[in-house]
Amino acid sequence: MIAPCEVAVKSVVPAVKALMTKELVEKYGLKQDRVAEILGISQSAVSKYTRQVRGYVIKIDNIDEVQPLIDEMIGMLVSGSCQRMELLRFFCRTCMTIRKTGLMCQFCQKTESRVQIRECSFCITYSYVEER
Repeated sequence: MIAPCEVAVKSVVPAVKALMTKELVEKYGLKQDRVAEILGISQSAVSKYTRQVRGYVIKIDNIDEVQPLIDEMIGMLVSGSCQRMELLRFFCRTCMTIRKTGLMCQFCQKTESRVQIRECSFCITYSYVEER
């Protein structure tokens, strides 16, 4: 059994990091080494995200509900006022928002051929993100 979070790690998470990287470089004018430091990734990963070599398996920049979440996370990271738990909550909420679109379904099926997309509605209907 493959859990949806396992599939998200290979599709959704890189897409979110790619979008965050793009914003930090283009909107904030930050250099790759600074972006790497802020996101806790390597400068090489930042380069791959900006050149669209990594993180573009799914297209998320056109999902209206995602941009405010990305903006909030970037704001927290850039300001240095980032509380880890708060950032993780926003990241999980972003992932769940993307998963609800059904964009990840094809990757679940590729990962586990027994998954029947038309019968599986887990990501679309399950939206639990613990708020404490």
